[in-house]
Amino acid sequence: MVASTDIQTADGMVRGRRGRRVLRWRSIPYAAPPVGDLRFRAPQPVTPWAGVRQATEFGFAAMQHRSGARIGPRRYQPTHEDSLTLNVTAPVTPADRPRPVMVFIHGGGYLIGTSALALYSGARLAIGGDVIVVSLNYRLGAFGYVDFGEFSTAEHTFDSNLGLRDQVAALEWVRTNIAAFGGDPGNVTIFGESAGAHAVLSLLATPAAKGLFHRGIAQSPPADWAVGAHDARVFARRCVDALGATADDAATALIRADANDIRRAVDRAINTVMRAQPGVFTAVPTVDGDYLPQAPIDALRDGTAHRVPLIIGTNRDEGTLFDRFADELPTKPERLRKALGPDGAELESRIAAAYSGYPEPKAAVRAGGDYTFWRPSLLAMEGHSRYAPTYAYRYDFAPRALHLAGLGATHATDLIPVFGATDNAIGRAFTAAGGRRGLRAVTRQFQDNWLTFAHTGTPLPSWPAYTEERRTTLIIDDPTRLVHDPDQAKRLAWQGIRVPTLT
Repeated sequence: MVASTDIQTADGMVRGRRGRRVLRWRSIPYAAPPVGDLRFRAPQPVTPWAGVRQATEFGFAAMQHRSGARIGPRRYQPTHEDSLTLNVTAPVTPADRPRPVMVFIHGGGYLIGTSALALYSGARLAIGGDVIVVSLNYRLGAFGYVDFGEFSTAEHTFDSNLGLRDQVAALEWVRTNIAAFGGDPGNVTIFGESAGAHAVLSLLATPAAKGLFHRGIAQSPPADWAVGAHDARVFARRCVDALGATADDAATALIRADANDIRRAVDRAINTVMRAQPGVFTAVPTVDGDYLPQAPIDALRDGTAHRVPLIIGTNRDEGTLFDRFADELPTKPERLRKALGPDGAELESRIAAAYSGYPEPKAAVRAGGDYTFWRPSLLAMEGHSRYAPTYAYRYDFAPRALHLAGLGATHATDLIPVFGATDNAIGRAFTAAGGRRGLRAVTRQFQDNWLTFAHTGTPLPSWPAYTEERRTTLIIDDPTRLVHDPDQAKRLAWQGIRVPTLT
């Protein structure tokens, strides 16, 4: 099945590119361009085309700061509102049966990122695992995760949760079209990292996504990100103010303003919140009571999320990357104290007792990373494990170069073994000071488990499901091992702590 680069989709014929071992199709539209009157609207159907559409080159990344769409040394993908596209990578060898499908959702804090990164093509997953890999763009920041619904008028309607709706639309495209590429629409695994992992959990909580996927993998999700309807309105008003508009002319300004002017205004509003309230992220899915009825973390706890198998985990040193390169997380004692809310000083003393050396920088960075990623991931795995098979991991592997840099097993470094970038430029840089054998070992651990999960719905038999009684966690390292309730004292210190609301 499928050895041709010409594929008939529901919207028209697309022509991809044949490589030595994989077939690739790039920037296939899954929704109409959200421009003009469709700006801030739910994704609309693609207008079918005649003839053959070339799908050999990447189009646009979603609107964002230029630096977020970096795809190589001094190489940046152009950004535009017309970015609702996806990419398909398939083994060049025909199959005698439909292949499992793995749909990757990129991270970037819902503010930056692009599916055009070479790492995300999934070629090594496709070849080694006999799967079809799909990656997608979705609206970000101002255009995907700010709810301007309050400013709707008779002429202009503004919908909520646009980035989330885009992801659902992409999965609907997969259901309709992936069989033509050799994929099985009845065996779809969604996986993502960071904000992309949060997107996986959000899709679990989204009624419209029911039946569009059959299992999920969440790598380093900030699992309790969400804003309530009230906070969403407050933040949208701040964004309109930053744009220089008033409530009376907001709708016109939002439709007519230059896209980069809107992006810059919303970025300013986001930065103002983050300085005042470290750890509070406002450009995230909105609990609107309709499209997203509950915060993902609450849906997982209550069993209202889709009860599909889930792999979920974090990296041991999540916070070091942000402390070094982006002052966004509460990785300093004063920022953590603010993030913990009105009882910050009391809660901080509880955290300090569990983190040896706190408030020294190394311990504070570890605590800030755990606050953002590990703490809410514990809540997610605890909740979901009551209703569906759940598998917990922690990624501890860091080659000598990362230890020398003071980063350790930091945020996003798990993407290198997951996508099998062991022997390319990224993998060589990663192991420049040694550790190539270890990287290959953890790559096997990730890919054997991820691909077995995609094929069967369970990872390797050596990885038991997580339960609240045992809290069995796969520590992915060289060597990999199973640990029951790792860092128990830290886990107990975080119990009951939730992200405060916008002030």
